[in-house]
Amino acid sequence: MTVYITTAIPYVNAAPHLGHALELVQADVLARHRRLRGEDVRFLTGTDDNAAKNVTAPRAAGVDVAEFVDANAERFLALTGPLGVAPDDTVRTSRDPRHRAGVEELWRRCAERGDLYRRSYSGRYCSGCEAFHDTCDEHPGAIDVVSEENWFFRLSRYAEPARAAIRDGRLRIEPVSRRNEVLAFLDGEVADISVSRPAARSGGWGIPVPGDPDQIVYVWWDALANYVTTLTGTDRDRWWTGSDERIHVIGKGITRFHAVYWPAQLLSAGLALPTALAVHPYLTVDGAKISKSSGTAVDPVDLVARYGTDALRWWLAREVGPHADADFTEARLVERADRELVRGLGNLVNRTVSLVHRYRDGRVPSGLADRAVDALTGRVDAALYRFDLRAATDAIWAEVEEGNRTVERERPWELARAADTRLDTVLATLVHRCRTAVAECRPFVPDTAARLAAQLGAGPVVGQPGPALPRLAAVVVR
Repeated sequence: MTVYITTAIPYVNAAPHLGHALELVQADVLARHRRLRGEDVRFLTGTDDNAAKNVTAPRAAGVDVAEFVDANAERFLALTGPLGVAPDDTVRTSRDPRHRAGVEELWRRCAERGDLYRRSYSGRYCSGCEAFHDTCDEHPGAIDVVSEENWFFRLSRYAEPARAAIRDGRLRIEPVSRRNEVLAFLDGEVADISVSRPAARSGGWGIPVPGDPDQIVYVWWDALANYVTTLTGTDRDRWWTGSDERIHVIGKGITRFHAVYWPAQLLSAGLALPTALAVHPYLTVDGAKISKSSGTAVDPVDLVARYGTDALRWWLAREVGPHADADFTEARLVERADRELVRGLGNLVNRTVSLVHRYRDGRVPSGLADRAVDALTGRVDAALYRFDLRAATDAIWAEVEEGNRTVERERPWELARAADTRLDTVLATLVHRCRTAVAECRPFVPDTAARLAAQLGAGPVVGQPGPALPRLAAVVVR
């Protein structure tokens, strides 16, 4: 099984914020989970350097555009370290030679199909979204009337094929509410879209239209292409054309670009469609959407420095469901990490290892463990198939709670005093439950899981006594 997972690539007109961390962590969890299941995974992220707002921001500050973009792009790419995110590849659309060549190739392929034409246009343009809208709820003050001559793409030609791909499941959109929104749009009149801008508007910043240097390729046409432009030669055959799954992890505000415009672009170019869109909601602070320009941004690097990588990753997985926006507070982050990672999972592992050392000299007994614990793997798989990280961690947390209830209900110290033969089964079950829960935690909190797995040792839980468990070490969530 081969799986290709990508994030959206953010504009770099300002510093990264917690919303960008959410998407990176979600994609990283999915990639780690699939690798845990033995699948072959490629994980891509990067930055969108060619947006017009990446030009207006440095101009307003009196800074050179290239220097500004380079500095901010590096800040975005550097997020992967503090967040514990491990992509296989990264792209910067202004610097990566693969990208420009790939965009030019896609443009030519669509032109050869007769799907590109040039005409004059006047409309209301949202500089926040970098898109033509009559209105924009997210950027109400960023709408301007723009009149210009651009290249257009025959989106109307591909509305029905895109609709068919979504309806028959070739392009799966999760959650279903986002799928329904896209289908409602496609059920209406779908107009052709502008896919270039006059070069004069951006001072020539961006990728010139092949054969028409007075026009710059529209930022969305440019940016969406990164999912295939970074795959050259046999890599494209393996990871795009031939992969079993092609998954884009994106925010809800850009669903239409990925569910309509991008599939149409691929159909025109004669390339395979993505197989799934994992659409996440927004994060808010005090009820307001986190954004670079609104003053509600939260620095994820600062949060990691104070509370640790796994504490932040766990909050993002536990608090952000697939439907409603999630409101962030530092108090919630701390409470989740302390209650669930330290006093929940960490405490269960400590209690279990301590009991095995006390009553069985550190060796896992040969009592038959409760194999019902193994159902956790299926519950996690089912949740992450829907890209629902919260449901997956709910399942893990339920096992942790049951483990701690088992200790209180069975009271192994009393079984030991009474020489009750059930003690071996209780201890074996506790070890098995801990090992299973910790293993399923690896994609979410890799550092914490690695430390707890070391405490639990390795080897069989049933059949015969396993090797002695390592002596206890303090559990510190960082």
